[in-house]
Amino acid sequence: MEQKIKCNKKAVLKFSGAFIAWVIGSGFATGQEVLQFFTSYGYRSYIIALIVFFGFLFLSEVLLVTGYDHRMEPPFNHFKYFCGQKLGMVYSCLIPVILILMMFVLISGAGATFFQYYGIQHYIGSAFMSIAVLCAYLIGFEKLVKIVSSIGPIIILFLLLMGIITVIKDFDNISQTPKYESILSRMQSSPHWILSPILYLSLNFLGGSMYFTQLGISADTRQEAKYGALLGGFIVMVAIVIINTSILLNAENAATLAIPMLFLAQKISSVFGSIFSIALILGMFSSCSTMMWSVCNRFVIGGKRGNQIFAVCIAIFTFILGLFSFTELIGIVFPLIGYMGLPFVICVIYKGLKQILKPH
Repeated sequence: MEQKIKCNKKAVLKFSGAFIAWVIGSGFATGQEVLQFFTSYGYRSYIIALIVFFGFLFLSEVLLVTGYDHRMEPPFNHFKYFCGQKLGMVYSCLIPVILILMMFVLISGAGATFFQYYGIQHYIGSAFMSIAVLCAYLIGFEKLVKIVSSIGPIIILFLLLMGIITVIKDFDNISQTPKYESILSRMQSSPHWILSPILYLSLNFLGGSMYFTQLGISADTRQEAKYGALLGGFIVMVAIVIINTSILLNAENAATLAIPMLFLAQKISSVFGSIFSIALILGMFSSCSTMMWSVCNRFVIGGKRGNQIFAVCIAIFTFILGLFSFTELIGIVFPLIGYMGLPFVICVIYKGLKQILKPH
């Protein structure tokens, strides 16, 4: 009872906000992620969203509460805790690889945004983003990245507002959805709809597991971590349903574009489209810069000079891979990360159920 009294509502909102900010990142904001994992399956997308909702509730609670329970262990490695020493070590080494994979997807996303809205060639937009991210790392513009990262809540509000306006304006199109099943089916992330929510959960929790356990470690009480995860999972599901519905109602056009949400923003108004395009680009810059720091700070061979050369190599590598189609990269890289994370998710579910069923 004492723990319940100590549960701080502001802290719960803070944890739920941090959870939402991770899931609804700049990749999600493009709409391409939702299109491939949800909308492409037509009306079944709502069943997928419901499965993802329950998955978010369970997995996020397990990770945040686990972080809280091990807060007194500074070198706590959640991968080793859930998966054992050997598999845990493999996953610990995989994280930089996953960050690099996500980086070049976002570099490609920047190129796609510049092309779709401004008519600037994809490779120029991708080069601009790669150079900006590299410069931010080499010059040490950490404060700039922190300032730009505050764009996250603005992107989320824009997404929800756009989705709600689109759903209200275009709801009459709902009966037309079956006509576009052939267009939508080409965008599917997996061979069967039942696999899509599993891969989506794995994608989010493999890359975000370290972030979620750190959130739990920073909590003052177990309840703050638990209820923050529950509220965050619920809001994310609402966002998915709204965005999914808005794309579904405009499937004829939105499903053929690299950045579906940018199309919907332009459809509402040119001003809305302009603001959203800038917010998207800044969001991608913030995400890529954070990933660049996370990857490059691990490289210590050759001192500062060696670290700088490594950063240049990462920037060139991600730029080259970012020249590929954003739509195709989402369809290849994100499911790949999902498959890679399946053993980890199974281990988390096993540990979580074991804790629930353990006699107290």
